[in-house]
Amino acid sequence: MDLGLINSAWAQAGRETAFGIQKTKEIGFDCIDIFADPLDIDVRERKLIKDACDKLHLPIVSVPCVAVGLIDFNPSVQRFHLERCRKYLDMAYEFEARNLLLVLGEYIWQKQVIPPEEQWETGVQNVRILGEYAEDLDLEIALELEPFELSLVRDIDGMVRFLDAVDHPTVKANLDISHLVLSGEPPEKIVALSGRVAHVHISDCDGKVHGDLPPGRGVVEFAGYLEAIKHLNIPDATISIELEYSPEPDRILDWVREAFDSTSQLMREAGLRA
Repeated sequence: MDLGLINSAWAQAGRETAFGIQKTKEIGFDCIDIFADPLDIDVRERKLIKDACDKLHLPIVSVPCVAVGLIDFNPSVQRFHLERCRKYLDMAYEFEARNLLLVLGEYIWQKQVIPPEEQWETGVQNVRILGEYAEDLDLEIALELEPFELSLVRDIDGMVRFLDAVDHPTVKANLDISHLVLSGEPPEKIVALSGRVAHVHISDCDGKVHGDLPPGRGVVEFAGYLEAIKHLNIPDATISIELEYSPEPDRILDWVREAFDSTSQLMREAGLRA
C-alpha cells in the first residue's frame, strides 16, 4: 500500500509549490495529493506541478476539493460549484490522478429553516451529476466523511445511505481514520463500505477535536483501523497523511518527517507496507 501526503502540509513553509513536492519525495513518500484550486492557479502553475511530480517519479493520486456550495439552497450557487468541480475534475485528469476528494460541508441554519431532507437530496443530485462527469474522465470521486455534528455525511451509516442514494459506480467513500474516531465509529463498522472506498486519509487527534496531527501525537489507536482497511482489499490503495499546521512553523520539515516515520511504522506493523 502506498503512502502519500497532501501537499497543504507545506503551506507554512512559505515557499513555492515545487519546494513541497521536492521535500515530499526526499522524505520518502510514494505519491502526493495536490490541494489547489483550478480557479486560483493558471495553466502554467498546473504544468509546473505536473512536471515537478513527473521528474521526481511522484504520482499525483488525489485532488482535494471543498465545495460546500453544492448543497446551497440557491440554484445559482449550485451551478457555480458544479462548474467549479468540473474544473477540478479536469485538473485531476491533467494530473493523471485517480480521484477527486470531495468535501460537501454541513447543513445550514442547524436544520431549522431549510428541511434537511431537501439539502440532502440537493447533495445527492449534484454529486450524481459530478459522478457522471468523472466517469467520462475515468476518475473516481472520494466523498469525505466529516465528523462535525451538522455534517451532511458524518458517519459510516450516513455514508452508506448517501452512496446508495447517488447510486453511481464512480462515487465512493474516503476513509479518514481520525474522522472515524471523532465520529465514534469503531473499526468493525468499516466493513459496511467494502468495495466502496476510493481513498484513505490518516492523522491523529485528541479524540475530541479535529486535529490532523502526526500519528502518535494523539489518542487514536490505529492498529484496528488499519487491519480493517487491509481487509477491504482496495485496488491501488493509497493512504495519504493529512496534516494541519505545526506549532513550530520553522520546523515544518521535522513535522512532516515525523508523520512519515510514525505512519510508515504503523503500516509496516499492519502488514500494509514493506
